[in-house]
Amino acid sequence: MSLFSSATSLKRRAALAAVATLVAGLAVTGTAHAEGRIRVAEQFGVVYLLLNVARDQQLIEKHGKQQGVDVKVEWTQLSGGAAVNDALLSGAIDIAGAGVGPLLTLWDRTHGRQNVKGVASLGNFPYYLVSNNPKVKSIADFSDKDRIALPAVTVSVQSRVLQLAAAKQWGDKEFNRLDKWTVAVPHPDAAAAIIAGGTEITGHFGNPPFQDQELAGNPNARIVLNSYDVLGGPSSATVLYATEKFRNENPKTYRAFVDALAEAAAFATKDPEAAADLYIRVNKAKIDRALLVKILKNPQVQFKVTPQNTYPLADFMHRVGAIKNRPASWQDYFFQDAATAQGS
Repeated sequence: MSLFSSATSLKRRAALAAVATLVAGLAVTGTAHAEGRIRVAEQFGVVYLLLNVARDQQLIEKHGKQQGVDVKVEWTQLSGGAAVNDALLSGAIDIAGAGVGPLLTLWDRTHGRQNVKGVASLGNFPYYLVSNNPKVKSIADFSDKDRIALPAVTVSVQSRVLQLAAAKQWGDKEFNRLDKWTVAVPHPDAAAAIIAGGTEITGHFGNPPFQDQELAGNPNARIVLNSYDVLGGPSSATVLYATEKFRNENPKTYRAFVDALAEAAAFATKDPEAAADLYIRVNKAKIDRALLVKILKNPQVQFKVTPQNTYPLADFMHRVGAIKNRPASWQDYFFQDAATAQGS
């Protein structure tokens, strides 16, 4: 077994252990809880900046008071949509943060039961598939000698976008052509492998700031694929979602959460430099500040809670059998709220 295969196995076990710990804690406290408690799971990267802002500035608590509720917020960090989905289904968390791919998977799986749906977007970010292999200039150049790191195999939004790109390249019947070369590796570790070189990881479908660090840190690193090109424009790759039960039983807490996100989005849009400082402080991130500010000021980056351009991926996933239920529109897999009314 290779070093990274072993590491991947260990990280998967670690992720499952984290979920098990959450579930164990839940068993002690009980599944039912009154209005005023919310447990949020996030992952790694700048795409979770709005949650960082809400946490640092205690915006959920602030908007809870405006709703007449003292909200207790609990935060946890996981890696990969599979681990996040497991945590949500087990009742260990109330709000899941992951890609559109994991949302659609869980929406389809719980359709007519827990009815998991999207709560809001975390903004529009281009996701890059970066390779440090000089021979790889397009997805058609990957071979048995390459391994493409992404947060969760077949489940993550990166994996689904890669499948959509493969379908466009070789036809729908070949949508999973590249899956055999994908491995689940957390973004920080995958970025370190791309920057260092010399490992079996020659590709990483990541997110900011990791993809930007790779391009800046390894002269051989190049963008092989941009998610915006695959999806046809700016899109909300990372979203938040919850069960219908949580939303219905905690209307004030839910509203406080959505309002907090909207305020966080306004903050990040108005002052990206302050947002960059907050991100570095909250995450104890070892990233060049100038590079991070550049990322946040990228015209392709838009901080907004309204989901945008998510349906192309939903339609594709149904077309190739990844989900059984075909959504008529994005409104089928997002809760309908004023904050997300103009989505797509």
